[in-house]
Amino acid sequence: MSRIRVTEKDGKTTIIVTGDFTFEVNRDFRNAYQALPAGKPVTVDFSNSNYVDSAGLGMLIRLREHVGKDAKSVTLTGANATIKTIFEVANFGQIFRIA
Repeated sequence: MSRIRVTEKDGKTTIIVTGDFTFEVNRDFRNAYQALPAGKPVTVDFSNSNYVDSAGLGMLIRLREHVGKDAKSVTLTGANATIKTIFEVANFGQIFRIA
């Protein structure tokens, strides 16, 4: 079972991350977002994830480059306190919408 899943609901695309968001899921994550039309906003749901490493942060940057550099093009949701702290330290609030 892949730890990366894409859902569509009411015209909105969500990439759901299960487990740690590390280099191990790089290929699955890249395949998930590259299958999406460029420029289409996307939400990444971390509700089922416990940790993000530097490779995970890099994957999110590449996703943003694919869908558009507008800060509202990628929304990060469901992050626990640990992941939110990682996003804050990386200044991700400046380039992503964090909900």
